[in-house]
Amino acid sequence: MKVVLLAGGFGSRISEESQFKPKPMIEIGGMPILWHIMKEYAYYGHTEFIICAGYKQEYIKEWFANYFLHNSDVTFDYRCGKNEMTVHNSNMEPWKVTVVDTGYNTMTGGRIKRIQKYVGNETFMMTYGDGVCDVEIDKLLAFHQSHGKLATLTAVKMAQDKGILDISENNSVRSFREKNASDGNPINAGYMVLQPEIFNMLDGDDCVFEKTALVKLAAEGELMSYIHKGFWQCMDNIREKNMLEKLLSEDKAPWKRWERAVPSIEARKQTGNI
Repeated sequence: MKVVLLAGGFGSRISEESQFKPKPMIEIGGMPILWHIMKEYAYYGHTEFIICAGYKQEYIKEWFANYFLHNSDVTFDYRCGKNEMTVHNSNMEPWKVTVVDTGYNTMTGGRIKRIQKYVGNETFMMTYGDGVCDVEIDKLLAFHQSHGKLATLTAVKMAQDKGILDISENNSVRSFREKNASDGNPINAGYMVLQPEIFNMLDGDDCVFEKTALVKLAAEGELMSYIHKGFWQCMDNIREKNMLEKLLSEDKAPWKRWERAVPSIEARKQTGNI
């Protein structure tokens, strides 16, 4: 299943680094946070990515263009007036990555609409390129397939300034709105599973996904929440970046599942990942 990653914003709240690169390319543990998110999905067998780039989109393209070279042992032979390169071995992940320039000032809904032709008429996953999580993707996907609605988002309960969800007893999202300071409701953590019909709810570069499609889906009873009680953390500022760095340096990063046991064969069969 294709994974769409929103990576086009300015990252103004972490401007110390985002003035030089897109926020999803800010490194934690020596690798961009975007790479960490991709490793999460790949751990569950989802290795085809569509990156919605915008601000400093050339940085993302150049990083992936050089990724093979930077992760390989290479011999450069300049003898006899030649310029030959030999790759001896590579530590590359078996990924397919499509980086799309979705516009400098385009809003989230507009970015998703622009990559419709790369997704096609199929179910896809989508998340934001600045937050890591230890959600079990196979269980998230199984939940989405079980209820038959158009959209599922992952909900976590944290004191953050994200979109607020009013969730009923059967996990149906009854409404979606911006957070008030006094709220303690679950928030939208991304890690969504979406049916291709959502493209019909998006129109133009000024379309904000969270204020149009998600609101309409909730009003029509087509938005479900997958309640996640584990770890989730976005990287909006230097304090949060340093916290993620600390977890990595102490080998306590909950999202870093790819260095642990591989999911069982049965688990992968259930989600079609084998």
